[in-house]
Order: sequence, then C-alpha cells, then structure tokens
Amino acid sequence: MRILLAEDEEQLARVLKMAMEQSNYQVDAVNNGQEAVELSKKNAYDIIILDIMMPVKDGIEALKEIRAGGDRTYIMMLTAMSEEDDRVNGLDSGADDYLTKPFSLKELLARLRSLERRTNDYNDENLEFADLHLDSNEQVLESSNSISLSREETRMLEYFILNSGKKLTTADLINHVWNAGDNEADPEEVWINICYLRQKLQSIQSKAKIIGEKGGPYLLEG
Repeated sequence: MRILLAEDEEQLARVLKMAMEQSNYQVDAVNNGQEAVELSKKNAYDIIILDIMMPVKDGIEALKEIRAGGDRTYIMMLTAMSEEDDRVNGLDSGADDYLTKPFSLKELLARLRSLERRTNDYNDENLEFADLHLDSNEQVLESSNSISLSREETRMLEYFILNSGKKLTTADLINHVWNAGDNEADPEEVWINICYLRQKLQSIQSKAKIIGEKGGPYLLEG
C-alpha cells in the first residue's frame, strides 16, 4: 500500500515512516497540510494520515480541500487527547477514522493491516465517471450502450475511476488489480488490459479515454 503521512513533529514523523516502511508500505512524508493537499492531487494513495495541528494548512483544512476535489482515499486523522471538537469536525468533514496521541506503533500497524485486508476485498458496487456507469458486481460497463468486462478490466477501471485525474503507474495497477506479489501479473499484462479497456470504451461510444503510452503512467480522462 502507498501511504501519505502529514506530520510536523519531526521525530514522530521519522519513527512512523520507518515503522511503516519496515512493514513494506511505501510512505511519502510531508510536514504541513498544504504539501499533503498537493501530493494527494498528484499521486494515488491507499491511505492518507493527517495530523490536525500543522503549519501552513492544518489537518482539517487539508482534509476539506482533499474531499472537495472528489478524492475518496481512506483518511485517518491524528489528534491530541484534548482535541475532541477537532475529532468531531474531522469526522464530519470526511475523515474515516482517527488515532489519539499518544498511540502505539502496534495499534497503527494493526489498523493498516486491517485496512489492507479491506482494500484487497473492496468492491464498490456502482461507480460513475463522465458518461460511464460501472456495475462492479455484474462486471458491466455502460455508456451509450453496455459491454461486459473481465475481472481484471473491472478492477482496473474501478481503480482508474477512484483515482481519476491522477497518473497511475504500471506498478500501481499491478498492486491494485492483481494481488501484490502475484508473479503472473507483469507490465505486459497491464498493457494488454489497457488496450482491451480502450477498445471497450470506444465500442460503447464513451467520451472517457485512458491516456498513456505502453509502460505508463496512465490517466483516465472524461
């Protein structure tokens, strides 16, 4: 999983980043809310962790801006014990969960493992993008008409829609469409499925397009 960590306490940020990387997570760390917003617009993350008290733009402001842009990434807030109102504001503003400082690394890593399991099993039944409607359960894509998708095409298009406007690398697609570490998934298979999806988007006369040359990165445009 790829994680964005926004924490301005330098020592804590260093410890958290090290612990998560030792658990084989990819971590981008920033020390203010504005940088978190900027990175979230550029990159596809599985989890965003935001401290509430940060310079330039605090965690609540960053959260609101990220959600206002349509980003549906799972967001966890880090709060101090005395920040009950901020916890409520965070949840009301679109946060999915929070951890109260001080917290144990074991608890954080346990939550990440739980989220990883949920992400692997995640299946949003219906998704909309531009003139597209994707029914993930039935593996059917609709626009001017409809067409059936394979399991891999469905999962790939889900990931594209959930991260529309962001450039996705071949590694991103392998990790999210196929199980991480699956030796049968390789860049060539990603490209083949990209080509199939492009043909199917054309066949249903959709305005949506997958932009990018072989090898990536790729971008879904409406």
